[in-house]
Amino acid sequence: MSLDAHLATLEQRHSVLNDEIASAHTKPAMSDAELQELKRRKLLLKDEIERLRTGTD
Repeated sequence: MSLDAHLATLEQRHSVLNDEIASAHTKPAMSDAELQELKRRKLLLKDEIERLRTGTD
């Protein structure tokens, strides 16, 4: 997989998580722990995207 394709995939996953987090704020059935896990995963994806864009390991 090329770097551009990999970045596009990561950005898409980040966007999906962002939508899930926005939706979770309207669902009282989601626990705070579940919401925190979604936010954690989103941040990890953002960090990975930035790492790949800057070319640092």
